[in-house]
This record gives sequence, C-alpha cells and structure tokens, in this order.
Amino acid sequence: MKKRIADVEKKHMRKEEFKFDIGDTVDVHFRVSEGDKTRIQIFSGIVIAKKGSGTRETFNVRRISYGEGVERVFPLNSPLIEKIAVKKKGHVKRAKLYYLRGRKGKKATKVKEKVG
Repeated sequence: MKKRIADVEKKHMRKEEFKFDIGDTVDVHFRVSEGDKTRIQIFSGIVIAKKGSGTRETFNVRRISYGEGVERVFPLNSPLIEKIAVKKKGHVKRAKLYYLRGRKGKKATKVKEKVG
C-alpha cells in the first residue's frame, strides 16, 4: 500500500484556516521561547508574498522598524503561530509585492485599501 505525500502531510496541517491575502496588513501572534519561558510576540506588517503548498506553505510579512525594512518568513502550518489577525484588507494587482522594498517612508507601507 503506497502512501501519497498529501496523505502524510494531512496529519501535520492546521485544523483552522487563516483568511488573509497578499497586500493585507496583519498581526502575526508568534510564540517565542526564551529559556524556560514562552511568550507571544506580535509581528505586524504587510503580507508581501505567499508561496508553497501543503505543509511547506509560507508567507512573507514586511514592516518598517526605526526606518529600516524588516521582513520575516512564517511557515503557515507552524504550531508556533497562535493566530493571524487582519487589521486592514489590501487591494493589489500582483502576486508578489517585492516592489515595496525599494520605497522609502510612508510609500513603503501604502497599499490600496479594499472597500466592501
């Protein structure tokens, strides 16, 4: 009896599904362990890319911190992600928003807001 990759990955997938798209401004509540203590750290920013499928699916979040652009890649099915809260829906025409890397100031955080 052959097992397909999808069957093996299914038991490692999350039960709940996160509803967000590229261009959305999100808060990612990520569990961080420091020594023997764990705490929830919030990383807020714009989702600039999603890639992969199944257990290997990831998404990139970018924010501006003290004038520097900071990006972080999160695995979507990681047990360390507590929740993803969408603060603002964005309306974009591209699948990857890498052009935000070249922008400065407020323009680096502006994506058209989706109304309705």
